[in-house]
Amino acid sequence: MLSCKHKADQKEKHTPNIFKGLYSFEPGAKTFRPCGTQTDFWVADSCAQLELKYAQLISFEKYGDRVYIEAEGNKIKSAAGVAFDSTVVVTKLIKITKDIPAGCK
Repeated sequence: MLSCKHKADQKEKHTPNIFKGLYSFEPGAKTFRPCGTQTDFWVADSCAQLELKYAQLISFEKYGDRVYIEAEGNKIKSAAGVAFDSTVVVTKLIKITKDIPAGCK
């Protein structure tokens, strides 16, 4: 189980990782592909904003379409039973759009 982490009184001790790439959601599959690669990662959305914002951009009939995101998070080894070697844990959604930059298709 993942949860949001709020540290209002503490300074971050490290610079957060910024992920830029293509996100796709459909029942049973949440994936992220960094720009310029052909590697997909499983996604864990620790604050539930990514799936919500995706649903606001993409109609239910089009679930599975990719959108461009910029997000803070961490890459971890996937849990047993996940079909991907690594998981991107999104801790903060910075940007989500259907407009995919030319260098990220």
